[in-house]
Amino acid sequence: MHQQDERLQLERAAQALYKRYAASIFAYARLHTPSWEDAEDLTLEVFTAALEQDSLSWLADKQQFVWLRRVAQNKLADRYRRSIHVSVIPLEQVVESVRAGETLLPEQVIVRREELQRLYTAVGKLSLLQQQVLQLRVGDGLRFADIAILLNKREETVRKLYSRTLALLRTIYKQH
Repeated sequence: MHQQDERLQLERAAQALYKRYAASIFAYARLHTPSWEDAEDLTLEVFTAALEQDSLSWLADKQQFVWLRRVAQNKLADRYRRSIHVSVIPLEQVVESVRAGETLLPEQVIVRREELQRLYTAVGKLSLLQQQVLQLRVGDGLRFADIAILLNKREETVRKLYSRTLALLRTIYKQH
């Protein structure tokens, strides 16, 4: 009976830990991995390591997050060491490109490529922080609160940065 209570307590603690920090760890992983799936895998590896760690439950909330983040960094470093750095394009993106290409005339395809190139060039002129905020908000669909946690900034600061980034991006895009 005592073992069952202890096991139930550990399961609840693990669930609470996951609910509290999974979004932040995933967002961090997504920043540093080429695909959504890789970020999910890394997040799973981090929380698997957390479940195997007995002393984690004794740490304060902030210390637990720091520990999880450090594990995520180490797992990323391990992946980089093992990988050949092959760029990965998600299948959904390829399918969308093919479908879009089928319905466009050749002239429209050329115009679209030129517009995309202009956009990539404009985004490349933004600071790394601006690019990260743009990727997390537009590319990954994260909320401002989640981005703020990930970047260790206040939510209002992230909102202002995002707004200013979009304004700057429009200006750069119009100039080219």
